[in-house]
Formats: sequence, structure tokens, C-alpha cells
Amino acid sequence: MASRKEILSISGPPPIPVFEWNNLYHRASLISCLVQGVYTIERDRQQNRYGSNAVASPWWMFYNFTLIQQLIGTHLNNVTYHNTPNSKAHILPPRYVIALRGTILTPQTMACDVKLNIRTMACDVKLNIPFAFENLHRGGRFIQAIQAIQNLVTTCRNRAVWIAGHSLGAGLALLAGKIIAMYGRPVEAYIFNPPISLIPLEQLVESEDLKCAVRLIGDIVKAGIARVLDLNEGQGSHLFMNLASWRPHLFVNQSDPICSEYIGYFNHRGDMGELRLGRIERLARYSIRKILFGGGGQSSSSSYSSEEHLHFLPSAFVMVNTFISPDFQTDHGIHQWWNPLLGHYSYQFSV
Repeated sequence: MASRKEILSISGPPPIPVFEWNNLYHRASLISCLVQGVYTIERDRQQNRYGSNAVASPWWMFYNFTLIQQLIGTHLNNVTYHNTPNSKAHILPPRYVIALRGTILTPQTMACDVKLNIRTMACDVKLNIPFAFENLHRGGRFIQAIQAIQNLVTTCRNRAVWIAGHSLGAGLALLAGKIIAMYGRPVEAYIFNPPISLIPLEQLVESEDLKCAVRLIGDIVKAGIARVLDLNEGQGSHLFMNLASWRPHLFVNQSDPICSEYIGYFNHRGDMGELRLGRIERLARYSIRKILFGGGGQSSSSSYSSEEHLHFLPSAFVMVNTFISPDFQTDHGIHQWWNPLLGHYSYQFSV
């Protein structure tokens, strides 16, 4: 039997009388429903709910989207939706949305999903810096996702394609979007509660001065090593310039330890710029794997593998949910982005 959270009519967002593509809340509500549809398709499959017993389809049909492709490995991970745009809004509606689900902690998917989470989140506690497990790009789910995006972008142009993901799926979507953008074909991206491979200082430390000091020390250590190994900043490369023009939409909760450090990360970047220490911050973008094992100056910073942190973004549009909730599931859940009062309990900034 389906849970209440899987049924759109019970737990979905309140109806929007007049949907406006120019309204960020409206877009976030719609796109997050498409992501919830991916979760629900997989749960339908796991619980053998088919035909009239399946509950996933309302999550996209309510918004007049059509499910056209399910990307299945061992489990269903991503789907592609089709839309027929008829709006003349400033924001060009998508023709296709590729949505990626996050972790599902059931016996069928737990092992695979947790393994990917470990790849994303493992880090060095002493220096607050990711270690050698930040390698989502090596997984089959990532390869599957980026191939689907590349195929649609090649066929339909990048402006017709949007990508979205939640939690682990957000990390995969963010990485795929970065690579596509670096090669000059940026797509609109909606990234909900993405993981960040940094210690959540926003959660663990109250003192703003101490948080700033810890981040600064970590940057200085990494920048110093990178400088000794003659790793350049890559600011002049055409791939970096392409990436700098891409501005994904990040949705983070200030109380969610999985993604809240994005707030501190972007604030720290602003502080480093004001202190004229931007070069140190740019050198610190390299992952410890790149610094320790990448091999000096022979490797160009203009080529992307795993040399940069997943969270390294020259620019982004960030929405922060400040609503105080009772538990982690609420702080990290996709459902929070349907709250009609979100505008009163959030703030936005661009970098």
C-alpha cells in the first residue's frame, strides 16, 4: 500500500491557480514534483504496484508532462519527461526535464545508493576537505545520466532541456550540469538539497569568526600545496569561462547537514573576495585526490575529471529555506519546497 507521501492528492503542493513560469516558487514546486515522481515510480516497482494500483503518474500528469523514458540500471534512477510549452514567459519553459532521484533506504536499493553517498560525502575531518572518495563521475548512474542529457541537448538544443535532482540525485545532476556547461552547452538546473563534501560547520559551530578561521586555514593549506605542485587557477581557460556563465538553481535548507554548508561556502567566497584573497580560494578548489595524486603541473586545470570539488561553482542562484522543522527528514525532504509560505521563510542570493 502506498504511503501518504507518495500520493499527490494527499501530500503534494497546493494547487497554483495561475501557473507562471517567471515565478521561482512555481517552477520549484513543479520541478520538485517531477523528481518526486521518480521516487514514486521506483517505489511502485519495488512494491509491485502496476496499472490502477500505481500512484506515480499524477506527479507529472497534473502538470501536463508526459513520461517518455525510464533509465533503469539495477533500479530505476532517472526519468525523462516531455512538455509542450505554450507560454510566452521570460523564462523559456522546457521541452524535456531529466529528473534524478536520491537515496531510497529499502532493501532493494539501499546498498547501491549508500555506496554512491559514500563516494560523495567522505572527507578529511582535520582540514575540512574532501578526500579520495569524491568520484561520482565513475559510477554507472552518472554515466547514464550525462549520456541522456547529451543526447537530448544534441537533438533539441540545450535551452529546451532542464535537469533536476534531489539529494544524491542532486549531486549527480549538478556534476552532469557542470560538465555539460564547461563544454559550452549549459542547461537550466534545479538542484534540491545537494550533498556537499565539506564538514557542516554551519551546523556544528556557532561562532562566525571560528567558522571563517577554519575555512581560511583549510584554503591556505590546500592552496599552498597546489602552488608547490604548480597547479594553476584555470581562470583563463575557455572551459572555466564556460562554467562561469552557468548559474544553476540550488535549493538548500539551513538546518540540513547534508547541504547547509553551501551557505557557508558561498559566504566564505564572498568574504575571501572582500579580503582580496580570491586567488587562494581559487587554488583551493582542487580536490585532495588531484593535489596528492594528480601529478604536478602536467595536468591541465581546463580538463574536468575529479580534480575539482563537486561544489565548486563560479556562479549560482541559491534559495535558502529558514523554516524551523522538527526533524532531519523534513529538513532534507523534497516536500519542503512545496510549502506555499516558503517565500516568507526563505531568502535568495546570487553569486
